[in-house]
Amino acid sequence: MRVGLMADSHDRLPAIAELVKRLQAGGVGFILHAGDFCSPFSLQPFIDEHMAVAGVFGRNDGDAEGLRSKAAQAMGIELYESPHSVSVGDRRILLVHDLGEVNERSIDEHAIVIFGCSHQRDEERRGDVLLVNPGEACGWLHGVPSAAILDLETLQLEWITLDGTKWNS
Repeated sequence: MRVGLMADSHDRLPAIAELVKRLQAGGVGFILHAGDFCSPFSLQPFIDEHMAVAGVFGRNDGDAEGLRSKAAQAMGIELYESPHSVSVGDRRILLVHDLGEVNERSIDEHAIVIFGCSHQRDEERRGDVLLVNPGEACGWLHGVPSAAILDLETLQLEWITLDGTKWNS
């Protein structure tokens, strides 16, 4: 099974919409989002593409009730407080916005940890645990919107980046 990984959307609708479409084209039917959607309208690209999402709130998700209400308008969008554990297939996955929110024991209890906050793409293995930051979906800080596809069977990552110049307007 291939799942999409996103974080730090920060309301940038054109980039979110394009990343969701590219994730779908890559065989993804489910996205794990590590927070900072920001405004409820930023969920619309997921809704438009009928994409299932499990996500956590980040520091900049000031309207949690609005986000929950918008998510309730669609099938398959669930938002949780950070950190949150989910099981996908036989993999236990920890979704957390800021990796500093969790201790090593919490990390070690999962096969995969998806995090955001830093806006920087990262892949690290700590023993048997894969830690992934898919980077910033918005591209506001580093100029290049990004996401990733994770194959849950092989734990291989495929990085998706959008041409930075197109999204700088």
